[in-house]
Amino acid sequence: MVIIEVSLLSGFIMTSRSRMLLENRTIVKKIEVKTNVVYIYLEKLNDESQTFILQLEQAIQVKNLQPASIKIYDYYQPGGLQISCCLGVGS
Repeated sequence: MVIIEVSLLSGFIMTSRSRMLLENRTIVKKIEVKTNVVYIYLEKLNDESQTFILQLEQAIQVKNLQPASIKIYDYYQPGGLQISCCLGVGS
C-alpha cells in the first residue's frame, strides 16, 4: 500500500467535492483528513502515471504562508524510499 501525505497550507481545507472525487477513483483505498494533513491510501502503484487533484478553499486568512509538503511512501516501509516536494501558494 502507498500513502500520499499532503500537508495543507495554513488556513486552507480540502473541499468535500474534492474528497468525493478522490474516493470515487478505483486506485484510492481510503482517505483520512486530519488537522492540516490529508492522507490518501492507494492499494498499489504501477508504471502508469497518476494525477491527483485536491481542491482547497481558504477557511481562514493567514499572513506569511509557508510552503506545504507532499510525501509519497510505502505504508509497510515508511522509512524506505520517499518522494517529497514542497508547494507554495499558486503552485
